Amino acid sequence: MYTLLLVIIYIAFISLGLPDSLLGSAWPVMHQSLDVPISYAGMITVVISIGTIVSSLLSDRLTKKFGTGLVTVLSVLLTAIALFGFSSTQSFSMLLIFSIPYGIGAGAVDAALNNYVALHYASRHMNWLHSFWGVGASISPYIMSYFLTGGRAYTEGYFFVSLIQIFVTFTLLVSLPLWKKPKGVATASTEHYEPITLKDTLKIKGVLFVLITFFGYCAIESTTGLWASSYLVEYRGLPADIAAKFASFFFIGITGGRFLAGFISDVVGDKHMIRYGSLIILLGVGLFMFDYSSHTMYMISLIIIGLGCAPIYPSIIHSTPVNFPKRYSQSIIGIQMASAYLGITVMPPLFGFIVSVSTIGFFPVYLLILTGFMLVFSEKLNQKLKLAS
Repeated sequence: MYTLLLVIIYIAFISLGLPDSLLGSAWPVMHQSLDVPISYAGMITVVISIGTIVSSLLSDRLTKKFGTGLVTVLSVLLTAIALFGFSSTQSFSMLLIFSIPYGIGAGAVDAALNNYVALHYASRHMNWLHSFWGVGASISPYIMSYFLTGGRAYTEGYFFVSLIQIFVTFTLLVSLPLWKKPKGVATASTEHYEPITLKDTLKIKGVLFVLITFFGYCAIESTTGLWASSYLVEYRGLPADIAAKFASFFFIGITGGRFLAGFISDVVGDKHMIRYGSLIILLGVGLFMFDYSSHTMYMISLIIIGLGCAPIYPSIIHSTPVNFPKRYSQSIIGIQMASAYLGITVMPPLFGFIVSVSTIGFFPVYLLILTGFMLVFSEKLNQKLKLAS
């Protein structure tokens, strides 16, 4: 039972990653097909993120009422419906409508599963599980690239991924009995935790700093995932199908990095994993700033950025029940998810605005600023927790 449940959680994490990188890899073609400016990608991410923020803030109550398993099933089903909608319309306004279930589906399951793993598994498992998110995020750009390279429509790529999500939904549905009383592991629904308001959460020492750090990290990840392909096409002159493949290497870096991080995270510790990851991101972005005659260097730079990103998200989540009272962990993680998706809501569209009034060439500089911002507040969090202990 225990092993089978763990396999199901791995599948759920793959499902979480599948939709996250589709828009960025498809957008260089999508905006032309839809006849909208390239900056409009930010509008879609705003709608998705608003839905995610709302469902993240409600995740503690939803999980306590329905249980982690059912919340996961319904959330994946919503993303499947949204992706099918993306595949069946050529209207930008309809894409915005389908972005609503897209976001709602992502938020609740993200918070519920992350809290479940943070409470019941070691740091290495959190990294390995999130590497499976990277598997999903790495696969979907390849799927999109396959259809684009074959001269077919981006809508077919979305349709194919929606079929995968439907299959995952069915798998999760038949697994529901495992979530009720898994042998050897207490479920999140039986774990004692208390919902807490946003106002009271912000009064807990260090919470504000971890929220800002998470905001900064997800701003980096989402901005890179959304705009890297467009930057390579519009500013560096790469073909759209090659740029879509290269964007997947960012997620491959995240996936491989989290797999490797699982072997050392329990020894190094969450705090140091976040610090070292931030420094590696700075190295990768620095390399990405230069003009290369060989396209390979852009791929290498994106892999390095992904490797730096790899341990940050799981380390922030895993350290939550350690840094703050366990009884509030579900609520705090839900609010962390909301803060993270606020970063996704605000920062990629902000770069879209910058592109509309200047040039997409500022992309690497923008990433450097975000990484510095995240690193500063991560260190402030460490200082705050040290003083409080």
